[in-house]
Amino acid sequence: MRAIQVREVGGPEVLELVEVGEPQPGDGELLVDVGAAGVNYIDTYQRGGIYPLATPFVLGIEGAGTVRAVGAGVDGVAVGDRVAWKDALGSYAEQAVVQASEAVPVPDGVSDEDAAALLLQGMTAHYLATSLYPVQPGDWVVVHAAAGGVGLLLTQMVKMRGGNVLATVSTPEKAELARGAGADEIASYEDFADRARELTGGTGVACVYDGVGKTTFDRGLDALRVRGTMALFGAASGPVPPFDPQQLNAKGGLFLTRPTLGHYTRTREELDARAADLFGWAADGKLDVRIGGRYPLAEARRAHEDLQGRRTTGKLLLVPGE
Repeated sequence: MRAIQVREVGGPEVLELVEVGEPQPGDGELLVDVGAAGVNYIDTYQRGGIYPLATPFVLGIEGAGTVRAVGAGVDGVAVGDRVAWKDALGSYAEQAVVQASEAVPVPDGVSDEDAAALLLQGMTAHYLATSLYPVQPGDWVVVHAAAGGVGLLLTQMVKMRGGNVLATVSTPEKAELARGAGADEIASYEDFADRARELTGGTGVACVYDGVGKTTFDRGLDALRVRGTMALFGAASGPVPPFDPQQLNAKGGLFLTRPTLGHYTRTREELDARAADLFGWAADGKLDVRIGGRYPLAEARRAHEDLQGRRTTGKLLLVPGE
């Protein structure tokens, strides 16, 4: 079986295409033929050692495919079923072992590629817009990196809930993509706080959804209204340095949270509910899933270079069959 392995942490150059033995499912596990694997920023953190893992390891946590074998103690899943998952290390491979408790069914109207493109980033957008700060009709919010995988989906979900989106992007091409997803206004990463104040008559926005981190955080606090929410869900530009919590008081009794998806899928019921919404919207054409790049396994390094070089829009996928 072919897989992308990390023998020692580092840059994209440490990604190696290797032959490994086919894994076997244990109790409560599924063996899945991977139709597509998602490429995510968390993969770069694991590859680089920011999130340490024992080496060597096969990279990738998200994917979709067809069940090849079922381990003991698994009910409700059969060989031939199509499933998707958001948290199974080893997904950059032709086959992956997935905990049955993490696998969600993929309906017929959704392809493996769309499922793999949707689950992790789609669920992130889902909890941000519906649970962390539930967008209300008429709210203005900032969506950073609005032409990225999370950003395009989050923008659409904010619009579904009747909110208004001030989107940040880095190029005119990305601005067009954000507008296509429903963004009401576009700003640069440098002037978005001033623009947020202008659009709200000086009041500020209800929430800043920030997956960028270091370079946008301080200005994001300035963009918020009294009792506004800073949802810091990522750090694409680097981690936010330590800061004085008194700033939250001085800027209007702000709320700051640093969540992960795991905090918002703590039960099987919550996992299934979020997945059902996403796949249902996609199948009905209410949610546009933009796949920004498809790469064969052998080109995993290029996928990581493109992602971290900010040369991409939408979701990147590794497709083992190509």
